[in-house]
Amino acid sequence: MAPPTRQLSHRIHTTGTSRRSLLAGVAALGTLGVAGCSRVATASTAPGGDLLERLRAQGVVRLGIAGEIPFGYIDRDGQLTGEAPELAKAIFKRLGVDKVQPVPTEFGSLIPGLGSQQFDVVAAGMYVNPDRCEQVIFADPDYQMLDAFIVRKGNPKGLHSYRDVVEKGAKFATGTGYAEIQYAVEAGYKQSDILIVPDQVAGLNAVEAGRVDVFAGTALTAREVVKKSAKAEATKPFAPLVDGKPHVDGGAFAFRPTETKLRDAFNVELRKLKKSGELFRILRPFGFTEAEMTDLTAKELCGG
Repeated sequence: MAPPTRQLSHRIHTTGTSRRSLLAGVAALGTLGVAGCSRVATASTAPGGDLLERLRAQGVVRLGIAGEIPFGYIDRDGQLTGEAPELAKAIFKRLGVDKVQPVPTEFGSLIPGLGSQQFDVVAAGMYVNPDRCEQVIFADPDYQMLDAFIVRKGNPKGLHSYRDVVEKGAKFATGTGYAEIQYAVEAGYKQSDILIVPDQVAGLNAVEAGRVDVFAGTALTAREVVKKSAKAEATKPFAPLVDGKPHVDGGAFAFRPTETKLRDAFNVELRKLKKSGELFRILRPFGFTEAEMTDLTAKELCGG
């Protein structure tokens, strides 16, 4: 984070840094990065793809990011960071590619941008779901995640699930392209009544201002963004229902369907990091817990 498009997110900005200034920094760094790269990868024609060999020759891999803390963003010092970029740095170095280069875009443009060669891999903590699996190939998830709500202090409407939102007639918001759109619709919420906002900061603002009763996002998104809020809180994490059954999402790197060699090589190194415990050490500074480490596979989440 299944849904129509978390082309559907994930998901975060900390208070003290506005989305506008953060994305401006991302855009500036991304523009410089693209301008400074003289080689642009093209689609592979060899069986399994040859992108890994080309990345090794170039010494740099371009990462599609969506400017979301903690998944992939530019920090206050202008440095690329986040759970996915930091993991990318570790894995691609093991694969013989020493440099990563951010290419910022909106979350909903990540899959189209990957397909049109704007970057080499999506490194944005993207949820794996069957709809996306028809468009890209995923590495195995590097984390798993439940949902949570941002609500006003004390949770006055007692909202703990999408069904609660429907039954209590709550005003509901979530982010652009988020998986939570479909989770709410599946629970019976009318899609045209959902307030779509740019991100979790806008969602927090909407809750604090009373424009909505609840904003839905990942558990990590919710707990991080409300830390300094005096008016809002995060609910306990919960599993949304998909086809009537509790569903746990998993976030992963996405690759073009032709690049199976790169995806497979990435998975080999990812498994080593999981086994050694290094993966958790990389993700922990970004708010991830041991409960969010996972052995889920892309095949399971793709429905195969």
